Amino acid sequence: MSAETSGTLRRDAIGLREVLFQSITAMAPAAAVAASIPSGAAFAGGSLPLAVLIALVACLFTASCVAELARELPAAGSVATYAARGLHPAVGFLVGWGYVFVEMLVPPLLLLQLGFTMADTLHEEWSSYPAALWWPWALAGAAVIAAAGLLGVRASARFGTVLGVFEILVLLVFAGLLVAKAGDANTVSVFTASHTADGYSGIGGVLAGSVYTVLAFAGFEAAAPLAEETRDPRRTMHRAVLGAALGIGLFYVVTTYAMTVYVGPERFSGFGASGASSWEGVARASFGLFWVLVFLAVVNSTIANANACANVATRTAFALARIRVLPRLLATLHPRHRSPVAGIAVQTVVAVVAVGAVLGLGFAYDPVTAFLLLATVIVTVVVGVYIVVNLPCAGYFLRGGRQSFKPVRHLLFPVLGITAFVPALLTAAGIPAFDFVTELSAPVSYAGPVVGCWMAAGVVVLVVLIRRHPERIAETARVHLDEPDAAGSPRDGAVSR
Repeated sequence: MSAETSGTLRRDAIGLREVLFQSITAMAPAAAVAASIPSGAAFAGGSLPLAVLIALVACLFTASCVAELARELPAAGSVATYAARGLHPAVGFLVGWGYVFVEMLVPPLLLLQLGFTMADTLHEEWSSYPAALWWPWALAGAAVIAAAGLLGVRASARFGTVLGVFEILVLLVFAGLLVAKAGDANTVSVFTASHTADGYSGIGGVLAGSVYTVLAFAGFEAAAPLAEETRDPRRTMHRAVLGAALGIGLFYVVTTYAMTVYVGPERFSGFGASGASSWEGVARASFGLFWVLVFLAVVNSTIANANACANVATRTAFALARIRVLPRLLATLHPRHRSPVAGIAVQTVVAVVAVGAVLGLGFAYDPVTAFLLLATVIVTVVVGVYIVVNLPCAGYFLRGGRQSFKPVRHLLFPVLGITAFVPALLTAAGIPAFDFVTELSAPVSYAGPVVGCWMAAGVVVLVVLIRRHPERIAETARVHLDEPDAAGSPRDGAVSR
């Protein structure tokens, strides 16, 4: 069967459960609990649960804005479409240009983490296994993600659901064991600023820790690009985006609380992502073979996250290729599964090239440094997109008239969302605007120029398209589900506006 370069994604293929876990797995809850959130302990110390709670509230402002726009504008272009409708089509193109770029890079990043985690653990258990032999695991993961994607959104989303349920259950069971073993050490004082790390006393230390934990929430918007393949997308997208942000945020609070009271608030500033004072280290030392389940949950999290972000990248690329602001080839669909086969092929190639690039950079630096460079590029752009996407919420509803505009939800929340993410952006970029931000060193500091070059290339493409094909840029604001069918009624349950 030959692929098709026109047509639509598979309509009504998935429901709330699948798109909810699309966002949940994009947040990589187990990996975030084990690796991302502990970075805030160096500042918040034993008050890290309070820092996570603050980060949750902060992220809910932006999640609310995305959810509002997802309900109004159900489109595979997601954040690009929101920016185009709420601000300007040119802004929408640039948001989509940056978003596709980083979402294409997220699966290779997670697959690299999969490779490192597998190789390090196997080497620790069996010294004969070479610690440097991580790349076969990364390539195997890429093959699994490609296969799930080619089988269509239903297979890919259900695969993500199974993986997501496993990692959440393992960490919740472990959290319950930690709370039980903590016994009389359980205390609500960890939700105050009384246990911060040395040098970061009081609420300042808590806020510094929350900036680092904010980054663990990235991905809550990942349900939105599946809108055109989802039943009742307006209602489902809204519930999935907010549900993922709130549900996983509370999951972060519970798990962080459990580990904090088990280790001890006064000793928690030394907690990290590896070694004896880490999630795996505690599991190994105190819970026997339960560490294997924790290890598998983290490995599972990397695969699930890569799968979810591959869905985001290929759907967003499809949406932009469909209107010919990206190469038309990326809009090619499988004739049976209706999956964007060309986008999936490009995504797989990017993953393989990334593995090769890390191998090459490993000779000049080391694989971990190369991994951090890629991660910094991704986080910088993603947080930048979150800042920008708050603005279309205000713009779209202000244009909609007084009846649809709600001052708190459509103006105050966007302002608060931007305020919450600006410090996270400065932290990710290593701009020392605060005393807790560490300036990045080479080659990780090259992330800024890499992002700048990519966005500059996007501006060049934008100028060319505006001069030669302005109608294509205008179509970044197009919501295909709002278009009437031959009978004159909205398609796929869309509501005309």
